Amino acid sequence: MHWFRAARGASTKGATRSSNPIGAERDPKRLVTFSDAVIAIAVTLLVLEIQPPEDTEHLLRGLFELWPSYVAYAITFLLIGQMWVNHHVMFDHIRSADRMLLLLNTLLLMVIAFLPFASSLLAHAFESGHGQRTALIFYGATYEVAAILFNVIWEYARRGRRLLTSTTDNDTARAISRRFRPAPLWIAVGTALGALHPVVGLVVVVAFIPFYWLPIKGEVGSIQRAREQSKGDP
Repeated sequence: MHWFRAARGASTKGATRSSNPIGAERDPKRLVTFSDAVIAIAVTLLVLEIQPPEDTEHLLRGLFELWPSYVAYAITFLLIGQMWVNHHVMFDHIRSADRMLLLLNTLLLMVIAFLPFASSLLAHAFESGHGQRTALIFYGATYEVAAILFNVIWEYARRGRRLLTSTTDNDTARAISRRFRPAPLWIAVGTALGALHPVVGLVVVVAFIPFYWLPIKGEVGSIQRAREQSKGDP
């Protein structure tokens, strides 16, 4: 009986060490693979939203009149690509995922999968010349939710360093946070300006693209340290 109690106590301690109130922690590789698949489908759906001109007799003019669809496609493709890159930036530094992280990432993917519709709505509004302000606000609000979720996921993962890799120091975590934090404000400003003038609002949102494609200085240093450490392992 004494042996049984001791074994049960050891088992309970082991379970405590391998779990947390949010659920067991898992290797995030499957999460990243699933995310890559959803993002790939989202960018593919973008081009399917561009409908060919019905009037083939004046095909060249019809193709030219589709310019809002081309612009919306290019902008949205680059923005989703940017999210894909920064998603990998996050998960390069996340060693495990609990149930809450899985939920937050699922919500982010749900928003990304919705972007082709928002892009199509924006293109149709500019093509018709009606509802441009509403379409821009809708488009910006969709990106606003995605930007907020990016920050929530990262801040949750770095809280107490519980889910971060050992090679991710505090300076690196702060550098990534500094890069992600301006996004909700930036997009909110663009969306608000779009309510006044849709073209101006869209230009502000587009300016978001080159900034967030730039490398993160502290994050690059962390990756170099991880590579050096892996080379030094026997």
